[in-house]
Amino acid sequence: MLPTLIEQYRRWFDFEKDAHRQVLASLDTVPQANRGPAYEHALDLMGHLVAARRMWLHRIEPSHERPAAIFPTDVTRADLHAAFESMERDWDDYLGRLTDNELERVLVYQTSEGDWYSQPIVDTLTQLYGHSHYHRGQIASLLRVCGGEPAKSDFIFWVRKKVDAPQS
Repeated sequence: MLPTLIEQYRRWFDFEKDAHRQVLASLDTVPQANRGPAYEHALDLMGHLVAARRMWLHRIEPSHERPAAIFPTDVTRADLHAAFESMERDWDDYLGRLTDNELERVLVYQTSEGDWYSQPIVDTLTQLYGHSHYHRGQIASLLRVCGGEPAKSDFIFWVRKKVDAPQS
């Protein structure tokens, strides 16, 4: 049976949590001597993933804290694990309460540039899913340049199951 749209968003977020943990672990594969500007950029992109998720949750439910910066700099490896755990807890709570009416709700928000926009929550959640893919790919490229081993964080690696070859 196919999942409902709400179940699919929850499933995608569960995948993202696992993918982000794998990317966090892959940061540690970069040799200490190679942790220069490219590595620091990878850390900042991971910080951006947290900040962007937090910004969207603040826009959806203003009671959530707004991040200080959407593109943080000087992100440290030591801070990332706790930042992801905290952000993921808040999103798990929101997604646990998600309803069809909430998916249809039109979100009206102001960007950091001062412009106003609107779109349904369903489109916002779809954007968030794709956004993480995009930046995880950038991080993988940066880690490879630094001599690290990028995480295999594509969705297919998360869902596929190894089976025996079919009998002819």
